[in-house]
Amino acid sequence: MATFQAPKGTYDLIPPVSVKYLAVREAISAPLRNSGYGYIETPGFEDVGLFARGVGESTDIVSKEMYAFETKGGDQLALRPEGTASVLRAALEASLHKKGNLPVKLWYSGSYYRYEKPQKGRYRHFSQVGAEAIGAEDPALDAELIILADEAYRSLGLRNFRILLNSLGDKECRPVYREALQSFLRGLNLDEETIRRAEINPLRVLDDKRADVQKQLVGAPMLRDYLCDACKAYHEEVRALITAAGVAFEDDEKLVRGLDYYTRTTFEFVHDGLGSQSAVGGGGRYDGLSEMIGGPALPSVGWALGVDRTVLALEAEGVELDIPAATSVFAVALGEAKPTLFGLVTQLRKAGIAADMSYGGKGLKGAMKDANRSGARFAVVAGDRDLADGVVQLKDMESGDQAAVPVAELVDTVRARLA
Repeated sequence: MATFQAPKGTYDLIPPVSVKYLAVREAISAPLRNSGYGYIETPGFEDVGLFARGVGESTDIVSKEMYAFETKGGDQLALRPEGTASVLRAALEASLHKKGNLPVKLWYSGSYYRYEKPQKGRYRHFSQVGAEAIGAEDPALDAELIILADEAYRSLGLRNFRILLNSLGDKECRPVYREALQSFLRGLNLDEETIRRAEINPLRVLDDKRADVQKQLVGAPMLRDYLCDACKAYHEEVRALITAAGVAFEDDEKLVRGLDYYTRTTFEFVHDGLGSQSAVGGGGRYDGLSEMIGGPALPSVGWALGVDRTVLALEAEGVELDIPAATSVFAVALGEAKPTLFGLVTQLRKAGIAADMSYGGKGLKGAMKDANRSGARFAVVAGDRDLADGVVQLKDMESGDQAAVPVAELVDTVRARLA
């Protein structure tokens, strides 16, 4: 009989690898939770128009990679390819910007979907943790988010990542640069699709990874030469704040990112141990996105960090996460002792002690193998004779020491030894 498999370009998270992903999500979100960011969760699918307007119709994400479909009721929906547009839509719908002091600080974690050519580090289903600060134009927010991401990566033990930084200007200075860049691009030998992209959003051409395109871009006008005084001052303050925090970064005048909504600050986190898919996360300021999707003017900034790519980066550096064993106590029942040990396991769990036991009627040898595989610090073993004496045998799985402990004192004894 044929068996089903995970769809192409996707993956299953199963133990013990899945615990790494949980640890990475926890580490990335911890600095956010410590900095005033509240958790938000949005649907896995949205109106197609949300992404077409927000992310940009000229982007590969919308034009090639988005999973779009029509429901039985005729609605045009899409699996979310990124998180920012969905989070901003939810914040606007709930009028969060009207309920308290701005900015509204939010963080999220979830799965996203893009129809891409599967390869290591690039999947059709992937996991991200993201953060958004909505409703305030302040260089300190841009710097804060970059610093928090740096803190998260370093808390995991990552060291060989780099932060790339650039400014994309704003609605005052970017149109002037856009016209200069389009004029330059019209003189190049580009394919029809790239020519079309150059007319819709020429900055996206700078992000083209093809060698023949990059070769022609030598000598292209640089945005830094067109920034207005306000954008220059804003960018310099972001740079100064990051520097003052002791966070290293590299200025990258060609950094564009793949989404249309970015303005001013844009940044990317890259890890050179990942090959061609070196970006592990990124983000920037998106001051006009709220208006693009029908909301009021709400200048905002945010980022998304890839959980799967962060795990790959950890593996590339040989970093082993310090993950505690899932089980602290493993119970092995012999003879008619199972009901009593089952009750003790329940008591241990209620006391906040991770506990498990052997199931399936295995003998002592097989049950102790289960105890070893569980990684538990202690094994609790008892048979009919032990219970007749009112005790269980508590074995230290590290030292091998074993001693009889009264049944009524087991929880307190284990708690004391684990402490």
